[in-house]
This record gives sequence, structure tokens and C-alpha cells, in this order.
Amino acid sequence: MTVNCPSGHPSTSTDYCDVCGLPIGAAATPAAAGTPAPAVAAPAPAATPAPAPVGQTCPNCSEPAAADALFCESCGYDFTTGTMPRPASSLDLGPDPAGPPPPPAPAAVAEWVVERWVDPDWYAVQQSDDPCPSPGLPAVIPLTEKSLLIGRPSKSRGISPEIDCGDDTGVSRRQAQLTTDGQRWWVEDLQSSNGTYVASAAGPLPETPIVPGQRQELNPDDRIYVGAWTRLVVRKATPEEQAGQA
Repeated sequence: MTVNCPSGHPSTSTDYCDVCGLPIGAAATPAAAGTPAPAVAAPAPAATPAPAPVGQTCPNCSEPAAADALFCESCGYDFTTGTMPRPASSLDLGPDPAGPPPPPAPAAVAEWVVERWVDPDWYAVQQSDDPCPSPGLPAVIPLTEKSLLIGRPSKSRGISPEIDCGDDTGVSRRQAQLTTDGQRWWVEDLQSSNGTYVASAAGPLPETPIVPGQRQELNPDDRIYVGAWTRLVVRKATPEEQAGQA
């Protein structure tokens, strides 16, 4: 049952008004009588979901990017400042932990050299069928190793002698080995075809080869004879020759 309160509000309650709370049957007060009935609040509209963010395009490379992206993932363009990233500098990388590469080691300057001569007198007693080259100034070969091979090169056999005896076919590929302790020199025949000979510059030409496989020490004025016309002289390098090697 619906009743009206003293202020005229409809109420389903029979003791107090559902709207203003006045007792049912009480006299209406002027203030209460003049108070309009409050309007019933309309229900709040349901919240609508926020629209999904719209993507953006990089103005530098035209690649798509998310709307909330701060940088372009393709080129690094800064959407907040409108600038490109600063190019990387070598200073940004910090010091190289490996350090600078070491300078190349200076080339060793040979203190000894060997002169390779064409000796017509030696050729005369060898009875070679090859024509003897014209004698002239010797070829000077720096001796930079403690052990050096005397012979003729062969690519097929992988032989590269440090003391190359040129076109003298009477010299074996592996003729002899020259070794030193820095002050003295020794020569050893390596089972060559025509033998290795040693003689003093003041004496006659040698007639007997040195024993193969045994080192023979060289005296300061000794000469080494190999092949059909080759004479080798080991000596100290001159200051001019050492300067030319530097």
C-alpha cells in the first residue's frame, strides 16, 4: 500500500516517509513543505573502453612504429626530440683492451756474408760438359741463420737452399750444410754427388773432398769448392753491406 507523507511524497512505508523520513501523519513543516522532492538520479552510463592507440610512421625511414614508441626500431629516430641518434665514435668504445698492435720487429742485420764466385781454375779441372759462365764480381749472400743449406732449389722436392748455387748443375740439390756459433763456421757435406772441397786461398786447388757427414771447421782464409765452377768464401760483412741490409 502506498501512502503520502505530510510533504506529499509517496511512500510504501506507513511509519516514516521513504523519501524525506518524516513520520507518516505528522504535520508538514513549512521548510519540509517547500522542499521539492529530489529527483531520482538516473543511472550512470556504462564506461566506454578507450580507443586503441593508433600507430605512427617514422618520418626518417617511413617504417611503422607503435603509437607509444619513443624510438624507431629500424633507424633509431627519436620521436620525442625529432632527431637522429649521434653516430658512434671511437671514443665511445673506450680503450682497446688488447692495446695497439706491436711495431714490426726490425729485420736482422747479418754480420757474416758468403761470396759466390765463378772460378775458371776450378772449372778447368772438373771436366764438365756445361759451358762455364763468364767470371765477374761475386754474388754476396747475407748469412742471417745459424744453419744454412748450400745447393740448388727444387720446387717439386720443396728444397730452397739459403745459399743458392745458381745454374751450376754440378752442385747437388742438397750439397752441404754451413753452420756457425756466431764466431766460427763449419761445413758438412750431405752425401753430394760430386763432393765438397775445402782449401786455403794461399794453397793449390783441393783434390780430396771432405768426409761426408762430418763437420769441418773453416779457417779465416779457407775456400769451399763445389760443382763445376762454384767457389764460396765466408767472411765478415763490411759496414756498407750491413747498412745496405737495414
